[in-house]
Amino acid sequence: MIPDADEYGIDLTVDDDAVERLRSATSDDVDPAPELSFARNVFLPLTTACRYTCTYCTYYDPPGRASLMSPEEVREVCRTGADAGCTEALFTFGDDPDDRYEEIHDQLAAWGHESIHSYLREACEIALEEGLLPHSNPGDQTREEMELVADVNASMGVMLETTAEVRAHAGPRGKSPGQRLNTIRVAGELGVPFTTGILVGIGETWRDRAESLLAIRAMHERYGHVQEIIVQPVVRNERWRGDTPALDALRRVVAMARVALPEEVSVQVPPNLAPVRDLLDCGIDDLGGVSPVTDDYVNPEYAWPALRELESIAEAGGVPLRERLPVYGRFVPEWLSPRIEAAIADDDEAGARYRAVLDGRAVAGD
Repeated sequence: MIPDADEYGIDLTVDDDAVERLRSATSDDVDPAPELSFARNVFLPLTTACRYTCTYCTYYDPPGRASLMSPEEVREVCRTGADAGCTEALFTFGDDPDDRYEEIHDQLAAWGHESIHSYLREACEIALEEGLLPHSNPGDQTREEMELVADVNASMGVMLETTAEVRAHAGPRGKSPGQRLNTIRVAGELGVPFTTGILVGIGETWRDRAESLLAIRAMHERYGHVQEIIVQPVVRNERWRGDTPALDALRRVVAMARVALPEEVSVQVPPNLAPVRDLLDCGIDDLGGVSPVTDDYVNPEYAWPALRELESIAEAGGVPLRERLPVYGRFVPEWLSPRIEAAIADDDEAGARYRAVLDGRAVAGD
């Protein structure tokens, strides 16, 4: 039984036989992908505040030091990204930061917002005005919170990380696997194309990894909304001095992910956090969002590779590199809200850029 899943009415019975089969998966059980994809994006950390205090995370700042992007800053970054040919505005922030940070709550109120989620809606609208498709990853969300922003997002996401209770999540502000799974379920119920994934190396066991992947698969089988999963190794930083997963372990986890998920669900490994050239035969087919404009604010010590480096990775695997939108093509247009569908169909520069990517006319190295 997944810890606290029953509190959210989530019935995901662990099949021991399925867990054991998945634990035995290796790269010999998968084929290399026929192509690699990536999204050209800008990263917009709306705030560095978070109610959680995970021991591996450098993203959050303590109360009194956390910042909040202004609408003007959001617009400037989005405009710069659109000028650079980006199609995605990646919005992220810590879970419900205004519950813990008085300064953040007061600033949001001064801007006319009751919560960070209503401010996220304004930020997404700015992105659309400036010619980018929003993809928001605001952590755990209730149904009401996701409903507030779903129609102005091309896709959304949250990392499951693990279904296990691990010390890295412990403490009075620990993450809840059940709450994470509930967010994934809510996205399925609302018909939101969704990205999720697992974090490798934070104290979970091989069984935990298998159970986490099977939990994601169960959610996708129920709703059909998972577009990709990310297999992300924990990396050393100023708050995490533990080990980074060894290459052999990472290869095995990536192969497990490919075996666990149906073919239509992409498997992504971030190229700034893992040796992806050594993982190409393990079934990865996506390199995630990469920005020519902004940093990776979640992992600031690990710069994103230049687009030329992505081409080199694809060449090493003998496969083509394809640019994609934040929403995968198989979800277009049936899963899109009228607002996002109209943005893609618009007879303007942004709409033409979106359609060129969808139709495969965008050149990765442009």
